[in-house]
Amino acid sequence: MADSTDSDIELLKRQLTEVQTQLAFQEDTVGELSDALGLQQREIMVLRRQLELLKQRQDEQPHGQEPGASQEKPPHY
Repeated sequence: MADSTDSDIELLKRQLTEVQTQLAFQEDTVGELSDALGLQQREIMVLRRQLELLKQRQDEQPHGQEPGASQEKPPHY
């Protein structure tokens, strides 16, 4: 009976160690994913701001005129 109890305890110890190892790995993974998500969120905010500025510039352009285009004829005409 003692051998059975000892082997059960050893099995439980191994299982507990495996669960602790998996938990540590998952905690690291969650931390890495959280960092990546934060970085992506900041990038999205920058891109949104750039889009807002582009829309603002487009709205400021006279209608029917392409950006950078001028009403003047080029010098070679």
